[in-house]
Amino acid sequence: MSHENKNIPDSLPSNPEIPDFKTLLKKQGYSLAGTHSAVKTCLWLRRSIKDKGECYKSRFYGITSRCCIQMTPTLMCNQKCLHCWRPTEIDAPAPNVWDSPVEIVGYSVAAQRKLISGFGHSAPRELWLEANEPKHVAISLSGEPTLYPYLPELVEEYAKQGISTFVVTNGTNPEMLKRINPSQLYMSLDAPDKDTYLKVCSPKSPDLWEKINESLTVLRDKDTRTAIRITLIKGVNMFNPQGYAELIKKAEPDFVEVKAYMHLGFSRKRLPREAMPEHGEVMAFAKEVANHLGYKIADDVEVSRVVLLSKDGKTSNL
Repeated sequence: MSHENKNIPDSLPSNPEIPDFKTLLKKQGYSLAGTHSAVKTCLWLRRSIKDKGECYKSRFYGITSRCCIQMTPTLMCNQKCLHCWRPTEIDAPAPNVWDSPVEIVGYSVAAQRKLISGFGHSAPRELWLEANEPKHVAISLSGEPTLYPYLPELVEEYAKQGISTFVVTNGTNPEMLKRINPSQLYMSLDAPDKDTYLKVCSPKSPDLWEKINESLTVLRDKDTRTAIRITLIKGVNMFNPQGYAELIKKAEPDFVEVKAYMHLGFSRKRLPREAMPEHGEVMAFAKEVANHLGYKIADDVEVSRVVLLSKDGKTSNL
């Protein structure tokens, strides 16, 4: 595959017409949880609570979508990725004081219950009641969670409440990755080389590429379950599957997710709809990565345009 970068715009909009940060969060369906955390329900939670389907993570990892909180302990990020759904053109304000892990867990559960309260009369009551007792939290959503200084304690606090945790990181903070032990540790890998990384992710410092490579070796030594996620953007980073595989070999993850970029949120201001690869294209690319890695296709979900690779060709439950 040739490296064309044909979908990277020459420049970003100088006036993206973005309102103030709190107004923006409200318009996008976020609920603030304390002073710097946020919760947002996803499409699959809303479908699951009405018994109309589950997220691909249900098939891959046994997660019940209606019982999953999607949250972030900080809206700040050190990258401005082309494919991000949030408004990377503005920076989230840094908090004056960090909320404690105990406060964030309480705030996030309360925010989730408030967000789903309207489903009490439109969903099967037993499913709605089940959703009010979350069993899982995806610590990702928006922003980079490893910038929250008490992330290890936050993961532990959720565990005390009987809530399993997925932490999704961009890999730029390897020292924090050494300290956290979630149920599953995800790391995004959106480029096969440094030049592409700089174009796709616009990091605050080019040195973050070296941090990402360090984080790959950190993942290799983790006892917790690990996964690498590649988001494919057609005409931008969808080339050199061997390059991705060589990087992934450093991490030796339990799973690799190869997923299509989705034309959502503020990414629509940066990328054309044509940047979304079809599921067949994602599958073809995933097979090439798998061949170079020695992994196998474990499963795929066409509606989400995602393919799962694993060492033994099997999925797994928490």
